[in-house]
Amino acid sequence: MAEVDAAKSLSGLLNGIAQKVYYNNSEITEELLKTELYPELPQEEFKALHEKMKGLLKSIATADMDHAQLEAFLTAQTKKQGGGGVSAEQAAALSRFWKSQRTRVRDSLLAQSRWEPSLRGLSWRVDLQTATSRGDAAHSGPVALMELELGRAGQDSEFVCLECDEAQINQVLKRMADIQESIDRIVHRT
Repeated sequence: MAEVDAAKSLSGLLNGIAQKVYYNNSEITEELLKTELYPELPQEEFKALHEKMKGLLKSIATADMDHAQLEAFLTAQTKKQGGGGVSAEQAAALSRFWKSQRTRVRDSLLAQSRWEPSLRGLSWRVDLQTATSRGDAAHSGPVALMELELGRAGQDSEFVCLECDEAQINQVLKRMADIQESIDRIVHRT
């Protein structure tokens, strides 16, 4: 019975850490987790357990471990000597937690890493203005009109309209090519 209670407490601790760290639930505190899950454990021991589990979850989540990677990682953790490793019961609890929460934690990490506002859409067209419509023969070249749709998650979009002549479009295209070259250099290095 004590083993079942220990497994439930550890599962609750892992879920509490995930609520606070990955799901931004500010109601979950370290004190709440201690009083609800480990009331008999001395504060120093709870703090050490909490930090260990938080660190292990961070390692697992940032690597987005699949089942095989998780098992290899947990096996290595159980074989560690001294206080740095985990017990077989803790490894089992971590494995169960990760199997049930991996997708949700990953989605949360992705959402937290996005820049906001982000580009939701782009529409464009090219207008050709004739000399007779403007009355000025000097400005009869093509004009690109772009509409950028920007927005934050859960909010309505904002729209920005840009008007560019041929020289400005060429400047934008050159900058985009520079960005592509930088990305290619980074991607080919890794």
